[in-house]
Amino acid sequence: MKLAAIDIGSNAARMQISKVLDYNGQVYFKKIEYIRFPLRLGHDVFKEKIIGPQKEENLYKFLQVCKLLIELHEVKDYAICATSAMREAKNSDKIIGRMKSMLGMEIEIISGNKEAEVVNNVLVDLLDDKQYLHIDVGGGSTELNIYSQRKKLHSHSFKIGTVRSLEHTDSPIVWKRMREWIEENMPHNDLPVTAVGTGGNINKLSEMALQKSELSIKELEDLHDYIKGFSLEDRINKLQLNPDRADVIVLAAEIYLHAMNAAKAVKIITPDIGLKDGIIRGLFEKNKKLKKI
Repeated sequence: MKLAAIDIGSNAARMQISKVLDYNGQVYFKKIEYIRFPLRLGHDVFKEKIIGPQKEENLYKFLQVCKLLIELHEVKDYAICATSAMREAKNSDKIIGRMKSMLGMEIEIISGNKEAEVVNNVLVDLLDDKQYLHIDVGGGSTELNIYSQRKKLHSHSFKIGTVRSLEHTDSPIVWKRMREWIEENMPHNDLPVTAVGTGGNINKLSEMALQKSELSIKELEDLHDYIKGFSLEDRINKLQLNPDRADVIVLAAEIYLHAMNAAKAVKIITPDIGLKDGIIRGLFEKNKKLKKI
Protein backbone atom coordinates (compact mmCIF):
# COMPACT_ATOMS: atom_id res chain seq x y z
CA MET A 1 0.00 0.00 0.00
CA LYS A 2 1.18 3.52 -0.83
CA LEU A 3 0.37 6.73 1.03
CA ALA A 4 1.16 10.34 0.11
CA ALA A 5 1.67 13.52 2.12
CA ILE A 6 1.73 17.06 0.73
CA ASP A 7 3.13 19.81 2.96
CA ILE A 8 2.47 23.37 1.79
CA GLY A 9 4.89 25.49 3.80
CA SER A 10 5.79 29.17 3.81
CA ASN A 11 9.06 28.58 1.97
CA ALA A 12 8.56 25.37 -0.01
CA ALA A 13 5.95 22.76 -0.82
CA ARG A 14 6.80 19.08 -0.63
CA MET A 15 5.21 15.81 -1.56
CA GLN A 16 6.33 12.41 -0.34
CA ILE A 17 4.95 9.04 -1.35
CA SER A 18 5.82 6.14 0.92
CA LYS A 19 5.15 2.43 0.68
CA VAL A 20 4.00 0.65 3.82
CA LEU A 21 6.08 -2.45 4.53
CA ASP A 22 5.19 -5.07 7.12
CA TYR A 23 8.14 -7.25 8.12
CA ASN A 24 7.65 -9.78 10.92
CA GLY A 25 4.88 -7.65 12.40
CA GLN A 26 6.99 -4.46 12.32
CA VAL A 27 5.69 -1.65 10.10
CA TYR A 28 8.12 0.44 8.03
CA PHE A 29 7.56 3.36 5.68
CA LYS A 30 9.80 3.30 2.59
CA LYS A 31 10.06 6.62 0.71
CA ILE A 32 9.60 5.95 -3.00
CA GLU A 33 8.92 9.47 -4.35
CA TYR A 34 9.80 12.94 -3.13
CA ILE A 35 9.49 16.33 -4.78
CA ARG A 36 10.05 19.84 -3.44
CA PHE A 37 9.37 23.22 -5.00
CA PRO A 38 10.17 26.67 -3.51
CA LEU A 39 6.71 28.25 -3.74
CA ARG A 40 7.69 30.99 -1.25
CA LEU A 41 4.09 31.77 -0.27
CA GLY A 42 5.46 33.60 2.75
CA HIS A 43 7.03 36.27 0.51
CA ASP A 44 3.54 37.48 -0.36
CA VAL A 45 1.76 36.74 2.89
CA PHE A 46 4.17 38.20 5.42
CA LYS A 47 4.29 41.49 3.51
CA GLU A 48 0.90 41.83 1.79
CA LYS A 49 -1.25 39.46 3.90
CA ILE A 50 -2.49 37.70 0.77
CA ILE A 51 -1.24 35.10 -1.70
CA GLY A 52 -0.77 36.81 -5.05
CA PRO A 53 -1.95 35.49 -8.47
CA GLN A 54 1.49 34.20 -9.53
CA LYS A 55 1.99 32.25 -6.29
CA GLU A 56 -1.51 30.82 -6.60
CA GLU A 57 -0.80 29.71 -10.17
CA ASN A 58 2.44 28.04 -9.04
CA LEU A 59 0.57 26.30 -6.23
CA TYR A 60 -1.97 25.02 -8.76
CA LYS A 61 0.78 23.69 -11.04
CA PHE A 62 2.55 22.01 -8.11
CA LEU A 63 -0.65 20.28 -6.97
CA GLN A 64 -1.36 19.25 -10.56
CA VAL A 65 2.02 17.46 -10.66
CA CYS A 66 1.28 15.87 -7.28
CA LYS A 67 -2.09 14.62 -8.49
CA LEU A 68 -0.52 12.97 -11.54
CA LEU A 69 2.16 11.26 -9.42
CA ILE A 70 -0.47 10.08 -6.94
CA GLU A 71 -2.41 8.54 -9.83
CA LEU A 72 0.70 7.00 -11.41
CA HIS A 73 1.76 5.39 -8.14
CA GLU A 74 -1.80 4.23 -7.42
CA VAL A 75 -1.71 5.81 -3.98
CA LYS A 76 -4.37 4.50 -1.63
CA ASP A 77 -4.77 7.64 0.47
CA TYR A 78 -3.25 11.10 0.73
CA ALA A 79 -3.57 14.33 2.69
CA ILE A 80 -2.57 17.95 2.07
CA CYS A 81 -1.64 20.16 5.01
CA ALA A 82 -0.84 23.87 4.82
CA THR A 83 0.94 25.78 7.56
CA SER A 84 1.94 29.31 8.56
CA ALA A 85 1.58 31.28 5.30
CA MET A 86 -1.81 29.78 4.45
CA ARG A 87 -2.91 30.29 8.06
CA GLU A 88 -2.25 34.02 7.79
CA ALA A 89 -3.30 34.71 4.18
CA LYS A 90 -6.59 36.61 4.03
CA ASN A 91 -7.50 34.89 0.75
CA SER A 92 -6.58 31.32 1.73
CA ASP A 93 -10.22 30.15 1.89
CA LYS A 94 -10.85 31.33 -1.68
CA ILE A 95 -7.67 29.67 -2.93
CA ILE A 96 -8.51 26.41 -1.19
CA GLY A 97 -11.96 26.53 -2.78
CA ARG A 98 -10.50 27.06 -6.24
CA MET A 99 -8.00 24.21 -5.82
CA LYS A 100 -10.80 21.88 -4.82
CA SER A 101 -12.95 22.99 -7.74
CA MET A 102 -10.18 22.69 -10.35
CA LEU A 103 -8.30 19.64 -9.05
CA GLY A 104 -10.66 17.91 -6.64
CA MET A 105 -7.98 18.13 -3.95
CA GLU A 106 -8.77 19.32 -0.42
CA ILE A 107 -6.22 21.38 1.52
CA GLU A 108 -6.35 21.42 5.31
CA ILE A 109 -4.87 24.41 7.10
CA ILE A 110 -3.43 23.21 10.41
CA SER A 111 -2.54 25.25 13.49
CA GLY A 112 1.00 25.53 14.80
CA ASN A 113 0.14 23.25 17.71
CA LYS A 114 -1.42 20.70 15.35
CA GLU A 115 1.70 20.86 13.20
CA ALA A 116 3.85 20.07 16.24
CA GLU A 117 1.51 17.23 17.23
CA VAL A 118 1.72 15.61 13.79
CA VAL A 119 5.53 15.68 13.83
CA ASN A 120 5.46 14.38 17.42
CA ASN A 121 3.75 11.19 16.20
CA VAL A 122 6.95 10.07 14.47
CA LEU A 123 9.52 11.86 16.62
CA VAL A 124 8.60 10.28 19.94
CA ASP A 125 9.59 6.82 18.68
CA LEU A 126 13.17 8.04 18.24
CA LEU A 127 13.63 9.43 21.76
CA ASP A 128 14.84 7.80 24.96
CA ASP A 129 14.23 8.80 28.59
CA LYS A 130 16.48 11.88 28.52
CA GLN A 131 15.42 15.53 28.26
CA TYR A 132 14.90 17.02 24.81
CA LEU A 133 13.93 20.30 23.22
CA HIS A 134 12.48 19.69 19.77
CA ILE A 135 12.97 22.69 17.45
CA ASP A 136 11.08 22.61 14.15
CA VAL A 137 11.97 25.67 12.06
CA GLY A 138 9.84 26.55 9.05
CA GLY A 139 9.48 29.53 6.79
CA GLY A 140 6.82 31.24 8.88
CA SER A 141 6.85 29.61 12.30
CA THR A 142 8.94 27.65 14.77
CA GLU A 143 7.35 24.86 16.77
CA LEU A 144 8.89 23.87 20.09
CA ASN A 145 8.25 20.71 22.10
CA ILE A 146 9.79 19.76 25.43
CA TYR A 147 10.18 16.05 26.23
CA SER A 148 11.22 14.09 29.27
CA GLN A 149 10.92 10.34 29.82
CA ARG A 150 9.56 10.07 26.24
CA LYS A 151 6.57 12.23 27.19
CA LYS A 152 5.78 15.64 25.77
CA LEU A 153 5.57 18.12 28.64
CA HIS A 154 5.01 21.41 26.81
CA SER A 155 4.43 22.64 23.27
CA HIS A 156 4.23 26.08 21.67
CA SER A 157 4.29 27.67 18.21
CA PHE A 158 6.02 31.01 17.63
CA LYS A 159 5.78 33.38 14.64
CA ILE A 160 9.48 33.11 13.96
CA GLY A 161 10.60 31.63 10.65
CA THR A 162 13.20 31.95 7.93
CA VAL A 163 11.06 33.66 5.27
CA ARG A 164 9.45 35.87 7.92
CA SER A 165 12.95 36.93 9.05
CA LEU A 166 14.07 37.39 5.45
CA GLU A 167 11.17 39.81 4.92
CA HIS A 168 11.97 41.54 8.24
CA THR A 169 8.45 40.89 9.51
CA ASP A 170 9.49 38.98 12.61
CA SER A 171 9.30 40.79 15.95
CA PRO A 172 12.09 41.10 18.54
CA ILE A 173 9.36 40.71 21.16
CA VAL A 174 8.49 37.25 19.83
CA TRP A 175 12.17 36.23 19.95
CA LYS A 176 12.25 37.37 23.57
CA ARG A 177 9.04 35.46 24.35
CA MET A 178 10.44 32.30 22.80
CA ARG A 179 13.55 32.47 24.98
CA GLU A 180 11.45 33.14 28.10
CA TRP A 181 9.07 30.29 27.27
CA ILE A 182 11.98 27.84 26.97
CA GLU A 183 13.60 29.05 30.20
CA GLU A 184 10.31 28.80 32.10
CA ASN A 185 9.18 25.42 30.78
CA MET A 186 12.37 23.32 30.58
CA PRO A 187 12.53 21.06 33.69
CA HIS A 188 14.49 22.88 36.39
CA ASN A 189 17.06 20.22 37.20
CA ASP A 190 20.71 19.55 36.46
CA LEU A 191 20.08 16.95 33.76
CA PRO A 192 21.54 17.72 30.33
CA VAL A 193 19.26 18.84 27.49
CA THR A 194 19.63 17.63 23.92
CA ALA A 195 18.07 19.59 21.08
CA VAL A 196 16.30 17.76 18.25
CA GLY A 197 16.26 19.71 15.00
CA THR A 198 13.77 19.16 12.20
CA GLY A 199 13.24 21.11 9.00
CA GLY A 200 14.96 21.34 5.64
CA ASN A 201 17.60 23.80 6.79
CA ILE A 202 18.92 21.75 9.70
CA ASN A 203 19.05 18.71 7.41
CA LYS A 204 21.15 20.71 4.95
CA LEU A 205 23.40 21.98 7.75
CA SER A 206 23.86 18.38 8.89
CA GLU A 207 24.75 17.38 5.33
CA MET A 208 27.28 20.23 5.08
CA ALA A 209 28.86 19.00 8.31
CA LEU A 210 29.89 15.79 6.52
CA GLN A 211 26.56 14.03 7.06
CA LYS A 212 26.75 14.31 10.83
CA SER A 213 23.49 13.34 12.54
CA GLU A 214 24.66 15.11 15.71
CA LEU A 215 26.25 18.53 16.03
CA SER A 216 27.63 20.24 19.11
CA ILE A 217 26.47 23.82 19.60
CA LYS A 218 30.05 24.92 18.85
CA GLU A 219 30.02 23.03 15.54
CA LEU A 220 26.69 24.63 14.61
CA GLU A 221 27.98 28.09 15.56
CA ASP A 222 31.12 27.56 13.46
CA LEU A 223 29.07 26.34 10.50
CA HIS A 224 26.76 29.35 10.81
CA ASP A 225 29.76 31.72 10.81
CA TYR A 226 31.36 29.91 7.87
CA ILE A 227 28.24 30.15 5.64
CA LYS A 228 27.54 33.73 6.73
CA GLY A 229 31.00 34.68 5.49
CA PHE A 230 29.96 33.96 1.90
CA SER A 231 27.94 36.31 -0.27
CA LEU A 232 24.58 35.04 -1.53
CA GLU A 233 26.12 34.48 -4.96
CA ASP A 234 29.00 32.47 -3.51
CA ARG A 235 26.65 30.37 -1.36
CA ILE A 236 24.89 29.38 -4.58
CA ASN A 237 27.99 28.87 -6.74
CA LYS A 238 30.74 27.81 -4.33
CA LEU A 239 28.71 26.05 -1.64
CA GLN A 240 26.22 24.80 -4.28
CA LEU A 241 23.15 25.70 -2.25
CA ASN A 242 19.82 26.14 -4.01
CA PRO A 243 18.88 29.86 -4.20
CA ASP A 244 15.87 29.34 -1.92
CA ARG A 245 18.16 27.66 0.62
CA ALA A 246 21.10 30.04 0.28
CA ASP A 247 19.19 33.09 1.46
CA VAL A 248 17.60 31.50 4.55
CA ILE A 249 20.02 28.90 5.90
CA VAL A 250 21.95 31.37 8.07
CA LEU A 251 18.67 32.72 9.48
CA ALA A 252 17.57 29.17 10.27
CA ALA A 253 20.83 28.41 12.09
CA GLU A 254 20.28 31.52 14.21
CA ILE A 255 16.83 30.30 15.27
CA TYR A 256 18.19 26.87 16.27
CA LEU A 257 21.07 28.47 18.18
CA HIS A 258 18.75 30.93 19.94
CA ALA A 259 16.56 28.09 21.19
CA MET A 260 19.52 25.88 22.12
CA ASN A 261 21.14 28.64 24.16
CA ALA A 262 17.89 29.30 26.01
CA ALA A 263 17.63 25.59 26.91
CA LYS A 264 21.37 25.28 27.64
CA ALA A 265 21.51 22.44 25.11
CA VAL A 266 25.06 21.51 24.19
CA LYS A 267 24.22 19.45 21.10
CA ILE A 268 21.53 18.94 18.47
CA ILE A 269 20.53 15.71 16.72
CA THR A 270 18.99 15.75 13.25
CA PRO A 271 16.80 12.69 12.56
CA ASP A 272 15.63 13.93 9.10
CA ILE A 273 11.90 13.70 9.74
CA GLY A 274 9.20 16.30 9.34
CA LEU A 275 5.55 17.11 8.85
CA LYS A 276 5.25 14.91 5.77
CA ASP A 277 6.35 11.85 7.78
CA GLY A 278 3.80 12.62 10.47
CA ILE A 279 1.05 13.01 7.88
CA ILE A 280 1.88 9.60 6.41
CA ARG A 281 1.86 8.00 9.86
CA GLY A 282 -1.55 9.58 10.52
CA LEU A 283 -2.91 8.23 7.22
CA PHE A 284 -1.65 4.77 8.11
CA GLU A 285 -3.34 4.86 11.52
CA LYS A 286 -6.59 6.15 9.99
CA ASN A 287 -6.71 3.40 7.35
CA LYS A 288 -5.75 0.77 9.91
CA LYS A 289 -8.60 1.90 12.15
CA LEU A 290 -11.00 1.75 9.22
CA LYS A 291 -9.65 -1.75 8.49
CA LYS A 292 -8.59 -0.72 5.00
CA ILE A 293 -5.10 -2.15 5.55
